[in-house]
Amino acid sequence: MRLKFASYNIHKAVGSDGRRDPDRILRVIHELGADVIALQEVDLRFGARTSVLPRVMVEEQGYAIAPLCTRPTSLGWHGNAVLVRRAIEIIEACPIALPTLEPRGAVRVELRCGKKRFRVAGMHLDLSGLRRRHQIRSVLGDFASREKCPAAMLGDFNEWSLRGGSMREFPAGWHTLAPGKSFPSRRPLAPLDRIAFSKGWSCVSHGVHHSALAAAASDHLPVWAELELAA
Repeated sequence: MRLKFASYNIHKAVGSDGRRDPDRILRVIHELGADVIALQEVDLRFGARTSVLPRVMVEEQGYAIAPLCTRPTSLGWHGNAVLVRRAIEIIEACPIALPTLEPRGAVRVELRCGKKRFRVAGMHLDLSGLRRRHQIRSVLGDFASREKCPAAMLGDFNEWSLRGGSMREFPAGWHTLAPGKSFPSRRPLAPLDRIAFSKGWSCVSHGVHHSALAAAASDHLPVWAELELAA
């Protein structure tokens, strides 16, 4: 089984030109063509926490939205949402409690494709290096407390170091990818957006989605990885 995973911080749909344009974000998601996408900053922070992406427009692109929201107009939890191609079954979706200094969060989604069950976390980690380490440990601990299955973590890790810093928290058997420089979108300098995966997956290819549209749609570029699950 081969699937394309992606992570995209959509910056509440505000592009590098200062305009909020949800349709532009949805067109970038269409360009990506991923099977599973973790989105960050998908909801407005204040008030009713309304999603900046209309639910019906997301669903028209062939995605199911993991049922994480606690408010009727939201798509996620602390701005984290997970979109899944309709051929993939969503078994369960729930928030993961993180130690935080800022309004950050992570979510866990249990999925099945054919006879294969797997687990995904979408996350937006803290600006503090120490807090990021604690947050990664929290997600790993949540995974370890559940039925063992192949897993992946997708998100804005806010990590500048390729293999140091918070990336050292991943134990043996986990692989971490820095697909490339993804922030800021116009002139990327930092590999803030990452994908990590557990034993059972192998990486076929990975990269940063750098199109003219993506460079304008958000302050981050999407990152992606094609992962294959052993039989």
